[in-house]
Amino acid sequence: MLNIAIITACVMVCTALLLSLYRLLIGPSVPDRILALDTLYINSIALLILLGIFLRSNLYYEAALLIALMALWAHSRSVNICFAATLWNKPC
Repeated sequence: MLNIAIITACVMVCTALLLSLYRLLIGPSVPDRILALDTLYINSIALLILLGIFLRSNLYYEAALLIALMALWAHSRSVNICFAATLWNKPC
């Protein structure tokens, strides 16, 4: 029963990944593409956690943690750049 739920969740997360990838490539504006990239990070973390549960392996949890740390670093870097641009009255 748990395997069916995990496989169903994996299919849903993979669908969300594909839709986010579509938004990243075809998005009408830059903010849409940035939001799609953040969503790709979150969905990939969710997929790795689900695979870790399904395969009973701790390696997937560590990979999810690394992706989360990279996403945090990238997000904080972009926030710092936009904050600095705001201080100099330039749009980000």
